[in-house]
Amino acid sequence: MRTFLCLLAALISSAASLNLSSKSSFTPKFNASPSTPTTSSSDPMTMKLFDWKRRQADESELNDVENTLFTLDNLKSSPGSLKRVQRKGRGIAAGQGASCGFGMRGQKSRSGRPTRPGFEGGQQPLYRRLPKFQGKPLGPGHKRTIYNLIKTSELNSLSEGSVVNYSSLLEGGTITKGPSKLGHKVVVGREDLNVKNLTVQAHAFTAGARSQIEKNGGKCEILSPTTGEVMVEAVAA
Repeated sequence: MRTFLCLLAALISSAASLNLSSKSSFTPKFNASPSTPTTSSSDPMTMKLFDWKRRQADESELNDVENTLFTLDNLKSSPGSLKRVQRKGRGIAAGQGASCGFGMRGQKSRSGRPTRPGFEGGQQPLYRRLPKFQGKPLGPGHKRTIYNLIKTSELNSLSEGSVVNYSSLLEGGTITKGPSKLGHKVVVGREDLNVKNLTVQAHAFTAGARSQIEKNGGKCEILSPTTGEVMVEAVAA
């Protein structure tokens, strides 16, 4: 019994000491000094879309883009993207209702198109007052090179070792079509050439015609497009 009382007294004294220590280490939950609000840098900046035409509308769900599923029934136009359509011919209260902005009388107030494009009321129009340019057309679509073709099949009727050009073929009757005034003479190889040692004079040669002429021991001479003289003489292969 005596030992039990000693243990009870020891427990009471230890409980009293714990209570005193807890009271001395008490810290207030709220600090009297105002604390500055802390903002987390990880939160993204958000801005509410405000439309003055929908001041009473609740747009909290629409501004939450990450958690909102946009469908055809909750889509709305952005603020300021829509403008009221001007109603013409619907009464004077519409702004352009009476005469639709065309006035009351006059030629330009009639229905349809009263005048043609360029009409200036009867005076000399601008497209007739300006001078017209004369001369050779050199604009887009007018500048082109005209070619007179000489086929290799037409050279087979010539003698070997002769000098051939467009004028000599025309005089000999091999070619019946006269040369154009501004045209260039081009030798085109469409068939095999059988005559050897020909000297052909033209403004240009195709690759096939040149190979056939040089294969038979002939030469290709390039003529000047302005003077018609020989510019380059190719050595026979």
